[in-house]
Amino acid sequence: MSSSPTRLVYEKESYLIRGACFDVYKVFRNTQKETVYQRSLEKALVRRGLKVEREKQLPVYFEEEKVGIYIPDILVNEIILLELKAKPMLLKNDTQQFWYYLKNTSSIVGFLINFGEPTGVNIIRRVNGFPHTENSV
Repeated sequence: MSSSPTRLVYEKESYLIRGACFDVYKVFRNTQKETVYQRSLEKALVRRGLKVEREKQLPVYFEEEKVGIYIPDILVNEIILLELKAKPMLLKNDTQQFWYYLKNTSSIVGFLINFGEPTGVNIIRRVNGFPHTENSV
């Protein structure tokens, strides 16, 4: 019995996003404010051929009625949310908040990226709308 390999959702884009994060971290390590990482990551993503929108307003719906907006740090190719942090470590509240943001939008994939950790960039990838989640650190 043969099994087919599992493919990541938005595999190519995810690979490019991770590479851009690593490039930014190599330059700045954990020494900058979040806005520096955001602007630098935006440039690195565009250079890789991705469409990038910074702080785009996304509607949040309750029972098919708009009840608010969510503004991710970066939206990639109109489908992937990026939330950036520059903290010594992520807290449980950070990951929970990110998951709620992702669940309340039409996006399928999101990344919570923390550039503030001294041991390296921490990248958490979540997939919304599937029976399981995928993590990548």
